[in-house]
Amino acid sequence: MMVRAGFGYDSHRLVEGRPLMLGGIHVPHHLGSLGHSDADVVLHALCDALLGALALGDIGAHFPDTDPAYKDADSRKLMAAVVQLVHARGWKVANVDCTVVLERPKLRPHIDAMRGTIAGLLQVDADAVSVKASTNERMGFTGREEGVCAYTVALLERA
Repeated sequence: MMVRAGFGYDSHRLVEGRPLMLGGIHVPHHLGSLGHSDADVVLHALCDALLGALALGDIGAHFPDTDPAYKDADSRKLMAAVVQLVHARGWKVANVDCTVVLERPKLRPHIDAMRGTIAGLLQVDADAVSVKASTNERMGFTGREEGVCAYTVALLERA
């Protein structure tokens, strides 16, 4: 069996007046991610992991923040476009593993919804999607609640 692995990372500043979108769902919080699109770090890191597995560049090359077409874009639509690229090249997602780093809010109540949303976007079973949350023990920009970041690994296999 032929496989390819990719790694993705994304971070965004947290600010008042923006929704906090993580893993394709809205997570209630008084701060949200600042970005050109909806700034969903989980889906952005996952897009980068998928694109990286196939050496297709990064999310910014496909959906540049200089293009007004992507202003406030729904990252679920960006993810769907990346999945189409993966499938068009004869690959499918075997599994993904995502870690979100954020002090607050606690994400445990939202993990299953994120997994289900991501699985639907990737066209895989939910048991092929891992989403974990961690704090940074109050260290660094995430620890000071200035931002959120996500790390993702994706494994692709020939369709």
